[in-house]
Amino acid sequence: MKKRTLFFAIGLATALVFTGCGGKDEEATEEASTEAAQGPAMVMQEVQPDQTEAPAAEEESDTPPDGMVANPLTGEWIDESLADQRPIAVMVDDEKTALPHFGVSEADIIYEIMNSTQNDGVTRFMCMFKDYNSVKQIGSIRSTRPTNLQTFTEWNAVLCHDGGPFYNDMFYDNPYVERFSGTFSRVNNGKPREFTEYALEGDVDKNFKNTGYSKTYNEYYKGEHYKFATRANPNTLDQYSNAQTANKVTLAFHHNKPWLEYNADEGVYYYFQYGDKEVDAGNGNKQVCFKNLLIQGARLEKLDDHGYMFLHTNDSDYSGDEKREGYYITNGKAIKVTWTKEDDTSPTHYFDENGDEIKINVGKTYVAIMPKDDFAETKIE
Repeated sequence: MKKRTLFFAIGLATALVFTGCGGKDEEATEEASTEAAQGPAMVMQEVQPDQTEAPAAEEESDTPPDGMVANPLTGEWIDESLADQRPIAVMVDDEKTALPHFGVSEADIIYEIMNSTQNDGVTRFMCMFKDYNSVKQIGSIRSTRPTNLQTFTEWNAVLCHDGGPFYNDMFYDNPYVERFSGTFSRVNNGKPREFTEYALEGDVDKNFKNTGYSKTYNEYYKGEHYKFATRANPNTLDQYSNAQTANKVTLAFHHNKPWLEYNADEGVYYYFQYGDKEVDAGNGNKQVCFKNLLIQGARLEKLDDHGYMFLHTNDSDYSGDEKREGYYITNGKAIKVTWTKEDDTSPTHYFDENGDEIKINVGKTYVAIMPKDDFAETKIE
């Protein structure tokens, strides 16, 4: 059996006691003991009144401007010097105590994934950045849970986190896994230590230098991921007779109770959680928004009685007739999709009712991966 699946069976009958998921701050004692590199003294930015700005309109031309290429994560134009730069995948704490977030509005893709069967199924963000040096502060950074392991590798991304449970260890032994753990800056923000680690300017480059990892795509990168619609002919979903109106999407993540609202004037979905707007304190309190929403239902496996769990997102974890359902949502409409993912380093592909791979629109994407029972509770109106 592949190394990535070995951890499912490790230690389930042992007498070890895990305290990381048991309390309100579900893993305060789980963090890696490695002392984080101390960054320059820094004061967290004061949260100012909301200054949400409409995203800049995309040019309709699909010919890249001089010196630019398409970002494979968003389809948006980026400097050609970034074409082969690997993205980073940053584990960002989404417990209410960790708010406000920094850098999240500048992420190309945000995955939200439930990371514990305790604490009402608390979630964590995994934020993907292609041009990470353009973001001054990202975080706060927390540990990686087993539910994230099959996802960042499909982008050939380097994982940025701080520790995690022993269930992850066998997966880390795979040659396609590279990560930076507990090696970012600490910011005195008046919160408990587990909420004080951030990637500040220079931290990521320092980690690449110290580890010797390649900054550019390596042999495990499988190339094309999302298929993008053209700017001149975006995917409106009008071609689907069963497309449903999707002006508000409510997700069955029971801890933070998130929802997304469609702004027809701007053509994006704004994200809300904990009863309020999700804003980025590092970017003028801009509210986080997305052009595309992808929602996946996956098979849940409980690893123990202390909250640790796994969501299966690889084809090899499913029988041939087992459903892998999802939604693609954009431009105020939603369609049902199915999804498939060959192995850890293969992209996830999404297919419409006709079996054709969907084309998503140019822009940022939000991906929710949730247990099948919770997926069935998704409310689209």
